[in-house]
Amino acid sequence: MSDTVNLEAGTQAPAFSAVDQNGATHRLSDYLSEGKTVILYFYPKDSTPGCTTQACDFRDNMALLNTENHVVFGVSKDSERSHQNFVNKQELNFPLLMDEDLALHNAYGTWRLKMNYGREYMGCARSTFVIQPDGTLGWARYNVKAKGHVSMLMRELGIQQ
Repeated sequence: MSDTVNLEAGTQAPAFSAVDQNGATHRLSDYLSEGKTVILYFYPKDSTPGCTTQACDFRDNMALLNTENHVVFGVSKDSERSHQNFVNKQELNFPLLMDEDLALHNAYGTWRLKMNYGREYMGCARSTFVIQPDGTLGWARYNVKAKGHVSMLMRELGIQQ
């Protein structure tokens, strides 16, 4: 699929407005105007082993990320109810944004052709984007691993663990 978006560091981040598990709307422009750095990570499905590992890593490192003026959002195509259950069960301390129509996935190029056991299908490529206060991407990675990803991201951002 040659029409899949491939964002890179230095390019302008696609603007977004999305609703979280509690019905609150989050606009990228609001956070940027406050001088925040936004970490937007896309994951395939709530409450699956890899996605739980990744979400809990973000949860466990949130204090460090917040002191560095970062805000974190997880994004999947799961429903509000699914997100609420995931947040409650794992005691997540950051919002999960709903993208049931795949608008955010498509804007960031994370809805991609995947292959599993020889079968091709469309799905979410686990990906992370760091959006600087000026609206540009400071960091962009597709197909990241769930385990160890947050530690690697924090090293890349110069955040001491």
